[in-house]
Amino acid sequence: MSFGNWKPTVVVQGILWILYGLLLQPEPGTATLPLLMDSVIQALAELEQKAPATEAGHSAAAWLLTAQGSGTHSPLYHFLLEGKSLNTTKLDPPSLSPELRGLVGEVARHSVQDGKEYGVVLAPDGSTVAVEPLLAGLWAGLQGHRIVNLSLESTATPPDAGVTFPALGPTSPGLSDASPDVTSGDVRAVSPNVSTKDTDVGATSPEVRPGSPDVQASSPDTKAKLPTAVDSLLVVTLARGLGLNFLQGPQTWNHSGLGTEGCWDQLSVPRTFTLLDPEASPLTTAFLNGALDGALLGDYLSRTPAPRPPLSHLLSQYYGAGVAGDPGFRSNFRRHNGAALTSAPSLTQQVWGALILLQRLEPAHPHLQGMSQEELAQVATHATKEFTEAFLGCPAIHPRCRWGAAPYQGRPTLLKLPLGFLYVHHTYLPAPPCTSFESCAADMRSMQRFHQQTRGWSDIGYSFVVGSDGYVYEGRGWHWVGAHTLGHNSRGFGVALIGNYTAVLPSEAALRAVRDELPRCAIRAGLLRPDYALLGHRQLVPTECPGDLLFNLLRTWPHFDKNVKPRTARRASSRSKRRPPPTILLSTDLQ
Repeated sequence: MSFGNWKPTVVVQGILWILYGLLLQPEPGTATLPLLMDSVIQALAELEQKAPATEAGHSAAAWLLTAQGSGTHSPLYHFLLEGKSLNTTKLDPPSLSPELRGLVGEVARHSVQDGKEYGVVLAPDGSTVAVEPLLAGLWAGLQGHRIVNLSLESTATPPDAGVTFPALGPTSPGLSDASPDVTSGDVRAVSPNVSTKDTDVGATSPEVRPGSPDVQASSPDTKAKLPTAVDSLLVVTLARGLGLNFLQGPQTWNHSGLGTEGCWDQLSVPRTFTLLDPEASPLTTAFLNGALDGALLGDYLSRTPAPRPPLSHLLSQYYGAGVAGDPGFRSNFRRHNGAALTSAPSLTQQVWGALILLQRLEPAHPHLQGMSQEELAQVATHATKEFTEAFLGCPAIHPRCRWGAAPYQGRPTLLKLPLGFLYVHHTYLPAPPCTSFESCAADMRSMQRFHQQTRGWSDIGYSFVVGSDGYVYEGRGWHWVGAHTLGHNSRGFGVALIGNYTAVLPSEAALRAVRDELPRCAIRAGLLRPDYALLGHRQLVPTECPGDLLFNLLRTWPHFDKNVKPRTARRASSRSKRRPPPTILLSTDLQ
């Protein structure tokens, strides 16, 4: 099917509604496909092949909305995502194969129950992604950045009597300047039955990006102005979930419950995902991954002129080599791209606005009843702070189970935290940098086999290993003594970059993880002292590790301890030039 025959406004939106509608019509026992992002893309592709022939679009959406009754989501989703031009045309939805139909019904509703996470799939980059916020972002993006005015002009009394909302100006808090023809919708209804027919929602121009860094917005406090508008894209992907999670009280205002990872029962044919923390909040790593992917791809769709690519193509690129040939715009770098999409002050306003909207759409919500605007502002501030610092600002770390680690041999020795040192290594072998999850995971297993079977060690020696695929891989982790820097293993974390960096440098993403993200998050979590010292392996052990070029770069980093002289340099200076050069110890000679 050529892009020229593609009707994005009609067909693509209809396909998303078909997926939403299928949620209420699952066929038990038919979801035999593995829970992979490739399976979701396959379902989209199958729908795209059928939809043009039936002109699915708005008619299919109307049929599915009728079948759904009150909708598959909360009144907020219903209000922000459902179009106002639907009719009551009766139409059979395009049929999926029983396997794909079962898959869609299984994965597109996110939940956390009894330590298990549902509605998630394994992506090609090794990350786990919640499908529901991803689809919500795609749908919102296809509608454009819909700016919904929070001004109340109805006769109903707002939950906070006396609070007035200023009229929306030409721009919205947290959004870049909109083009002159942008209109904004007023939220004039407060009952759960409110629908988008009560608003006049306009889309911003393709150039508008929500929360661009140049927007000057302050985090709300008791004196801050109330947000006057929300962007539906950010609300349905990130802001709603953040706000509701942190409404539960101060006990959720710490990073420990945010972004919990988990393990699949198997990687080749994944079926069950078990969280590493059974008490995890719904804001798991998988949910935040899906929310970020939905926000980033929705933003891309809203700025892309017609004809837009089929969603199956878009997702294949995003979870593959990169959208439109851009290797930086793919799921591997969602956190870095997400940080550029919206600033903390802008997101705070969006979270606060989402809570205000929820308060009016769901006046009986148990966590929102009686909440003042000052309290909602405080929740929004804490939620955004934790998300930006504990998730966006931290590297994405694949747990041991994700790369297929063998069990630790023996009983690990616990570290006495916080530590005061960070030791940098290169692996030397494998020498080529790994640029995909498949190759990085294979390198991790290879190094672990060598360390355990050849060296006789208990486990892979490093605390963490950094690939060139945008991910950090957990070795012995934050709590176990490693085998990376002879005589110093209990005093610092050993971090290795996969590759030989004698004459070349690692990727900027890998360098950023070691220089900025990993230590910053370790300090925040109380695992690394704020005054930690950074050392190259060669400063403590006679080796050329971490490679000449990388070591020279380390010398320029803020925490580098220049008072510790490289041992190889000192030993070499005392040798006669006529003697053979010193033996170079590979970085695998960790003990």
